[in-house]
Parts: sequence; structure tokens; C-alpha cells
Amino acid sequence: MTPAPASAKPGFRPFGLTLWAVIAPVLSVVAIGAGKPGGIGMALILGLLLGAAIMAAVYHAEILAHYLGEPFGTLVLAVAVTVIEVSLIVSIMLGEGAQAQALARDTLIAAIMITINGIVGICLLAGGRIHHEQSYTQSGVSAGLAMLATLSVLTLVLPNFTTSAPGAFYSPKQLVFVAVVSLLIYATFVVAQTIRHRDHFLHNLEEANDHAHEEMVTRRKAIAAGGALLVALVGVVFLAKNLSPTIEGAVASAGLPRALVGIIIAGLVLAPEGFAALRAARANRVQTSLNLAIGSALATIGLTIPSVAVVALMLGLDLELGLSMRSAVLLALTLLVATLTLSRGRTTVVQGVIHLVIFATYLFTTIVP
Repeated sequence: MTPAPASAKPGFRPFGLTLWAVIAPVLSVVAIGAGKPGGIGMALILGLLLGAAIMAAVYHAEILAHYLGEPFGTLVLAVAVTVIEVSLIVSIMLGEGAQAQALARDTLIAAIMITINGIVGICLLAGGRIHHEQSYTQSGVSAGLAMLATLSVLTLVLPNFTTSAPGAFYSPKQLVFVAVVSLLIYATFVVAQTIRHRDHFLHNLEEANDHAHEEMVTRRKAIAAGGALLVALVGVVFLAKNLSPTIEGAVASAGLPRALVGIIIAGLVLAPEGFAALRAARANRVQTSLNLAIGSALATIGLTIPSVAVVALMLGLDLELGLSMRSAVLLALTLLVATLTLSRGRTTVVQGVIHLVIFATYLFTTIVP
């Protein structure tokens, strides 16, 4: 019997992609049509499809990262997730109007806490446990944190101290100014990361051709993975939206604050980036993990604020952006600690534990204010 050629691969692989990673995003998008689940059984099915779509998104994002090289791969995932997340926020604002005036603020602070404390903490802890110490290029991380601190204070803290509008609101002129500044800072970050100072976001110059030892990713496969990634992200965001009433009901039944719902939804939306960052840290590529976390936080603010500002001004809605004193303190602590823990170019489990403690504090004080 003639043996099969060594290059032959069992199973059907459309465009070279694993079959399950193609089917899962399609099923997740189809399931969006089912609407909000009417019972526990349907909620479980949608939850399973949501999990499959998240894992498929990670799979396709890694293929794109292999093809594009760093830091383009992480940028694609961060921007794709954020664009769809912003679309979801805008659609809810258009549907709920004044009832959603604090939605952008709640989403922004949840995204910052999840990325900078949750994702970074888990990655540093997991990577440090396996590799003891991990190194990264400090210049890119420092630049990203400086931009994040500026955007966070301008959008979430300063509204509490302006006088043109009462309370935690900006006046229309101030909102336009902050929206333009947010977009400008994020555009500067993208240019620095991909063109002007690309080497600042790579730990080793060889990372520009990262994964070269692995199977070559063709242009056709990369295009297919990019399309499947977008489909998977659409499924993740809108399945999370459809599951939100079930989550709200469970939270209310447990007697927990409604703010916890926003954290859960934000966590589901950011899950693809979280899993991708974790896998990179476990593979001793903590630079990729930090690029994903900081880039996601910057993209969330830099793209959300201009978008919701336009919607708010067009519809005449008041946009509540100022944080409560408790949230402002935790935000300040997060930025201070991130500046200190990511200032040496090397990470250990110590930094990971510190960030996770802050994240746990954020969750605990949300549940027990």
C-alpha cells in the first residue's frame, strides 16, 4: 500500500483554516436572530456559542498576527473589537436615549480595569509562573501608559471639575474638544506603534517576523482569517447583548448592583483579547500581551468618546462622563501602579498579583459599594 504523502493533512480545512473555527462564528451570527433567550436552556446554548465564537476569534487573530507580524497583529484585534463595541454602545444609545447617558462612562472604566488590571495581572502571573521573569521594551509601554493616563483623566475625571455644565457633564463645546483630542491621541499612538517607532513596541527586532518557525500563512489564508475574525467578533458582541437581560435577571435575583452587568458584558466583549494576551504571555511573549492590553484600553477611549459625542450632540442627549469618587480613586491607583510595575522592562508574578488585587478590589467595591 502506498503511504500518504507527508504533506497531506486529514480533514477538510476551508482556506487552510480549522473547520470548527469557521463554523463557530457562522453559528454565533445565525444565533443572533434568535433574539433574547426565553429560558435557561436557550441561554445555555447561546452561552456555549458565545464561548466558541470567542475561541474562534482568538484563533483567527493569531493567524493574522503570524501573517502581519507584530505589532500589527495585536492592533488589528484591538481595533476590530473596539469598533464593534463602539457600534454596540451607539446602537443602545440610539435605542434608549436618555436612559443610556452613563453607558459610555461605565463601559470605559470597566474596559480600563479589565485590560490594565485584569488582563495584565493574569498575563504577568501566568507568564511569571512559567518563565520566572519576562522582559519587554519599556519605551513603548511607557508611551502607551502616558497616553492612557491623559485620555482617562480628560474623559472620566475632569468633567467633575468643570463649571460650564453642572455635575459630571461636559458642555457641548467641551465635549467636542475632548472628542477631537481623544481621536488625535489615539491616532498618534497608532502611527507611533506601526510606523514611526515600531521598534518601541517589539521586544526583539526578530519579533517583526514572529512565528517564522511555524507554518507559513498565505495571503489567501490571512484574508479568510480576517473575514472570519470580523464575523466572530460580531457574534461575540451581539450574543453578549442578547444575553444581557438574562445576566441582568441573575444579578437582580442575587441582589447585586446593576453596575455589575456592565462589567460582565465588557468582560465578554474583551474576552478574545484576553485569551490572546494570555496565550502570548504563556509563550514568553509578554510584549504582545502588554501591547494588546494597553492598545485595547486606548482604542476603547480614543474611538468611543468621539463616536458617542457625535451621537449625543446630534440627539441632544446629556452624556454623563464623570466618575464617582470611588471609581476615580481606583482609576488613579491603577494608573500609578501600572506606571511603577511596568517601569523596569522586566516582569514577575509580583506585578501580576498587585494588578489582580486592584482588579479584585474594583469588583468587590462594585458589588459591596
